[in-house]
Amino acid sequence: MMFGTILRKKVSDQKLANIFINGIFHSVDNGFSVVSEFINEDPSFIVSPCVNSKDSYEFSLIVFVGNLTFLENSFDPAQADRVETLIYEKLANIYGMSKAEFKSLVKDYRSLISRLNHPSKNMIYGMSKAIFDKYSLYNFQDEYFRRMQTPNPLFLKRMDEIIENFIWDWDNFFKKYKLD
Repeated sequence: MMFGTILRKKVSDQKLANIFINGIFHSVDNGFSVVSEFINEDPSFIVSPCVNSKDSYEFSLIVFVGNLTFLENSFDPAQADRVETLIYEKLANIYGMSKAEFKSLVKDYRSLISRLNHPSKNMIYGMSKAIFDKYSLYNFQDEYFRRMQTPNPLFLKRMDEIIENFIWDWDNFFKKYKLD
């Protein structure tokens, strides 16, 4: 509808960074208990990993790193840099780090995701593999996958479906907002 485009709210880079961060934290805070329950009850594990529903630190960082990658693909490079800089500053403060330390942490997580996901470029699949790795799920699998130290692909497929719920919907965002 043409009026929808005209009536979109203007949003600054600062506001966009706040909306993004608050939205991601909201989804993680409200969704990690479901994720931990899914992991603990997944049939690919012969013993429950007993992931604590309060242990969302690694998960939240993986979700932020994945979403930052999608952010970079949704904006022109200059705007992506401006918004990312604000996001890094705000998240560094939230996590009690300097901006440089937080950027280094993000770089480490990106490297991990890339390494675990090689040769695939599918970020969601990489995020699922990173969750598997960060929560040390290898030894809860049957002997075949445990010996190979690789995630059961059926688990990864199910985790991908869950991860998709934690990916920022930029198309929907741009239907409601336009950037200053």
